Amino acid sequence: MADANSLAAQFEAKRGHLRGVAYRMLGSLAEAEDAVQETWLRLSRSGGDGVDNLGAWLTTVVARVCLDMLRTRKSRHEAPLDMEEAVRMPSTIDPEQELLLANSIGLALLVILDTLEPAERLAFVLHDLFAMPFEEIADVVGRSTDATRQLARRARRRIQGSPAPLAGRSDRSRQREVVDAYLAAAREGNFDALMSLLDPNIVLRADQRALGRIGGGEIRSASAIAERAVKAGARAAQPALVDGEVGVVIAPSGKLLMVLKFTVADGKIIEMEAIGDRDRLRQLDLAVLG
Repeated sequence: MADANSLAAQFEAKRGHLRGVAYRMLGSLAEAEDAVQETWLRLSRSGGDGVDNLGAWLTTVVARVCLDMLRTRKSRHEAPLDMEEAVRMPSTIDPEQELLLANSIGLALLVILDTLEPAERLAFVLHDLFAMPFEEIADVVGRSTDATRQLARRARRRIQGSPAPLAGRSDRSRQREVVDAYLAAAREGNFDALMSLLDPNIVLRADQRALGRIGGGEIRSASAIAERAVKAGARAAQPALVDGEVGVVIAPSGKLLMVLKFTVADGKIIEMEAIGDRDRLRQLDLAVLG
């Protein structure tokens, strides 16, 4: 049995890595901290007996803990909290810290990871993000190595979406330029830059769920849309593929709140749609932009 102080020191050296694995698995910093704590408890109970590679052992244990948490969440049919409800709940997690972490990973990626089956999510995260061999992942999920590869492959297809046909790649590239410019102007509060991107006859539509967030069910004023964009900012927004077109996911702390769909023509945004209804959000085909 290793010395208790030495074991604790070795664990602390791995804590950041374990939290990174757990956060990508669970999409919640609070839950990730719980998973890391449970991993420490299992290590301290075992005393590290028979562990040759502590880093690999800890990664495997935290992955198993996260998989159990994901399966429990799914079996209870837990729906993600509306962000307004989540904000009102007491938490020891700094929301600014969680937003920074989510942004560093990619809000769109976190949103799409939430749509995967638990085993798919684990296989993708451990292999594609942390380079764990499939043979080791197979032991965690209780599948064969080939079946585990298939899990990761399915997850990858969901995350990356269908590639654009050759004829449409230039259109998607131009859409990306316009959407990126829109987000940059919104983050900077640059009203003039926003106006230069919006067609004078632009129409913005919003469902009932999105009404309180942007105001108005249908807005036909470029200046009004630009004013709302400046006011809202875009700290929790990132571009993503939405039904095969370049759009925006708005996901504070990686929790999907709203999606913006854009229609772009001749370098201008001629139509926008704000979707906040949970049922409609589940029906959207979301993917990460390369």
